Formats: sequence, C-alpha cells, structure tokens
Amino acid sequence: MAPIVYLIRHGQAEHNVNISKDSHKRPDPGLTATGEEQSKDLCTIFPHHEKISLILASPLKRTVQTAAYTFGPILRERQVPLILVPAAQEIGAFGCDIGQEADALRIQAPEWIREAVRGYDMQHLNMDLIQEGWNRKEGVYAATLAAVREREAALRSWLFQRPESHIALVTHGAFLHYLTDDWATYDRTRGTRYKNCEYRQFEFTSDSNLDDAHLREVGGTRERQRRPSNIEVHVFNSDDLTTC
Repeated sequence: MAPIVYLIRHGQAEHNVNISKDSHKRPDPGLTATGEEQSKDLCTIFPHHEKISLILASPLKRTVQTAAYTFGPILRERQVPLILVPAAQEIGAFGCDIGQEADALRIQAPEWIREAVRGYDMQHLNMDLIQEGWNRKEGVYAATLAAVREREAALRSWLFQRPESHIALVTHGAFLHYLTDDWATYDRTRGTRYKNCEYRQFEFTSDSNLDDAHLREVGGTRERQRRPSNIEVHVFNSDDLTTC
C-alpha cells in the first residue's frame, strides 16, 4: 500500500527576512531564530509523530535544520531514519537554492542535526543519494520547467514505491506546488501558498502506478488548480521561458 506523506515547508530562513533584490543571493542560508522556534512549535503541534517511520529532507541547510528541530523527539527516541533527497531541492538557481558540495555536505549535515537534537546516531542519517553535482543546477536539477517537471514526477514515483506507511518530507515552498501539481491559492508575491513550517497530509491517488504517481491532499476541500501561465519567469532559465 502506498504511503501517507506529510509535506512540510521549511521554517523561516535568513533569506526570507528583509526580502530584497539581493536577499536570494545568500548561499544556502540557515534558519533564523524565528525559524528554529517555528520548527519547535511544529514539533509540539504535529499530531502524527508516532506514525512516522521515515523522514526525508531536501539537502539544503534550512530543510535539514527544520527536519531536525521538528522531529527531534522521534529522531532521538526511535532513531527514525533520515534521508537527504536532492530531488526535493528548490526550483531556482539563486544562491539560496544552491546547497553545499557533496563532500562538505557529508561533514556539515550531521553538525546541523546535532545542534538541534542530541542522541541521534548518525548511522541512521542516509546521504547515499548525494552525488557530486547535485547542487550545480544541471541536468535533472536545472532551473528549467522541463527539469523540474522531470524530477517532481520521479520523486513522486520513488515515494509511491517506498515500503514505509507514513513519511514526512521537508522541502521548499515553490517546489511543493510542483510535487503536488496544485496551485490553488498560489501567492505570486511570495512564490508559494505555503507558510513557513506549514504541513499538509497527502495520499496517492487510486490510479497512481509505478510510472505515473500523483498526490492528493487528505481532507482537502479545494478544487485542484493547474499551474498558471507565466509564473516564475524570473526563476527559470531564459531558454526555457517559452514553456512557462
């Protein structure tokens, strides 16, 4: 049976504060103090901790930190596996959306987690998906609509095949719309409808299969909206704008 997936946007990060033309140039920004508190608050109110058997996070600093602060108790007490998933990175190629080189990430990610939660055995931190070039915004990770479409479909298929029954994924505001293929209440000024540390519960549609899997929100009452035209033209590479 396909898993239930809890999708979470990261907490407030340094580039989310005093947004300006240059704020998104900040390389791989971490959480602010507010972002840490948002993650801890989510830890308190999240009602499904006992069900979670796998935690996934985009390998960016802010998402790894959010996962660690939010799921600290079950990381410490149950040693729940945590996998860093490059396919869940943000859609753009701004400095804030570019993560650490693979070797540096393998050193730094455990430190980010230790700062948030003590007692987690890093043997349960899985970074096997981190390969050289994951952060270079090339190929499937390129800032093009075609590449984003390819990796969001691949990530859904991968999730669909996971054996765990309840999975938490910490990712990014814009990418969440692509992963769920839903732009209802999308806010063009913010590039997402998801607030920092907002979570929603999803299940796979009944017609999902290994090659074509889709998510729908559990208990959602809104009608799904397809991607509006001409959004994120400032994000995708110029040679891809004709398809936006």
